Amino acid sequence: MPIAIALILLVLGSVLFHLLSPWYFTPIASNWGTIDDTISLTFWVTGFVFVAVNLFMAYCVIRYRQRKGSRAAYEPENKKLEWWLTGLTAAGVVAMLAPGLLVWAKFVDVPKDAAVVEAVGKQWHWSYRFPGADGKLGTVDARYVGDKNPFGINPDDPNGQDDILVASPEVHLPIGKPVKVLLRSIDVLHDFTVAQFRVKMDLVPGLVTYIWFAPTRTGKFDLLCEELCGIGHFVMRGSVVVEEETAFKAWLGNYPTFAQTSARAAGDAAAGKPLYAVCAACHGSQAEGNPALHAPKLSGQGDWYLKRQLKSYKQGARGTHDKDVFGKMMAPMAATLADDTAIDNVSAYIKTLPDHPAPATVTGNANNGRKRYVICGACHGPDGRGVQQMNAPGLKGMSDWYLVTQLKNFKQGIRGAHPQDMYGSQMALMAAILSDDQAIDDLVAYVNTFK
Repeated sequence: MPIAIALILLVLGSVLFHLLSPWYFTPIASNWGTIDDTISLTFWVTGFVFVAVNLFMAYCVIRYRQRKGSRAAYEPENKKLEWWLTGLTAAGVVAMLAPGLLVWAKFVDVPKDAAVVEAVGKQWHWSYRFPGADGKLGTVDARYVGDKNPFGINPDDPNGQDDILVASPEVHLPIGKPVKVLLRSIDVLHDFTVAQFRVKMDLVPGLVTYIWFAPTRTGKFDLLCEELCGIGHFVMRGSVVVEEETAFKAWLGNYPTFAQTSARAAGDAAAGKPLYAVCAACHGSQAEGNPALHAPKLSGQGDWYLKRQLKSYKQGARGTHDKDVFGKMMAPMAATLADDTAIDNVSAYIKTLPDHPAPATVTGNANNGRKRYVICGACHGPDGRGVQQMNAPGLKGMSDWYLVTQLKNFKQGIRGAHPQDMYGSQMALMAAILSDDQAIDDLVAYVNTFK
C-alpha cells in the first residue's frame, strides 16, 4: 500500500508542479508559434502516458497485492492487451512526430523575400556580416582568415567589397521582416540560440548552416551558444536588438564595409608623437608606466587593444563607474584625441617605443597561479603574448599591479558592467572564477614568470 500511495502522490505532485510552476518558456518574439504548439503537444502526450502508466501501476499494486491463501496466475501472453498497447503507442508517436515534420518543412523553406545576414562564431565571440548595396555576400575561405581579415572574405571577389562587417556580439534586426541567418564557425562547433525566437541551429566548421525567423516584437534578447565549445563556453554571449526599420538602417550605417577596412591606412607614428606628449605626463616618455600616478605600462601592448580602450574611454564605455577613480581620470585625457585618426596615430607611436618588462611588484605563489592561468591562456596565449583574434590583450611584461587592480575591478563590477563594454562583460565573468585576492596575486605572480 505505501508504494501505491507514493505512486499516486508522484502523479499528483508532477501534474500540480507543471500547472502551477512559474517557470516556463520566455515570451515568444518571432513567427515560430508552431514550435510552442509542437512542444505543448509533446507535453500532453507524454504527460498522459506518464499519468496513465503510474496510476495503472498503483492499481496493480493494490489489486494484485499478496493475500493469504491466494496464488498468482501465470499468463505469458495476452494478444488483446498487446494489440491495445501497440495501437496506443503508435498513435502517441504519430501525434508527436507528424506535427514536427510539418514544422520542419516550414523551417527549411525560407521565404524568398527574407533578408540575409551571416553570423560567425569563434571562441568565444559573435560577429556578423551584412550584404552591401549589391545584395550579395562575398565568398569566404578559411585561408583568408587573419587579424586583418577575421571574416575570411575573399579579397578578389567583387561581391564582398561592399559587405558590411559588424565586429560586435550585438546585432540589430528590423521588426516584422523575415531574415535568413547564415551560420559559420571559424574554429569548433557552436550553436546560435535566442530563446525568444524558438529556433536554433549548430555552426559546423567547414559548413554553412542556416535558420530563418521573422521578429515580431521589439526589444533586446540574449544570444547564447548552446553547444559546449570549450573552456570559455559560458562567456560566449551576445544580443539581438529588434527595432524599427529606420533605427536598424541608422545602426547598420555606423559600420564599415570590407573595402573600407582593407583600405584603412595604418596610423602615422610621426603624427602620433606630439599627441603622446599629453600621455607621457603620466605613462612616461617611453610608455614604461608610473605606479605612483596609477598609470600602467603601454609599450609592448598591441596597438589594436590600445585603440579599443581609447575609444571606450571616449564613448563612455570605460571610466564612468563611480568607483573607477583612475578610469575617470583617463576619460578626459582620451577626449583630447579628436578622432579615430588621432587614436590610430598615437597608438602607432606607442608601438615604436621599446618594450622593457615592467618591474615585478606583486607577491604571490606562482605555482598556484600556473594552474589558474590554464583558463586565461586559452585566450591570452600560453605565454601571455595576447591574441588579437581572441580579443585578448598581452599580459607578459605589463604592469603587474595594474593587472591586479583590473581583475579586482572586473570581479567587483567596477569594470565590464557598461552595456557597451562587450568584451569587458565577458572578462568579468572570467574574473569571477578567482575566488579571492590571494588567487589574483598568485595568477599575476605566474604571469610575471613569462620571459
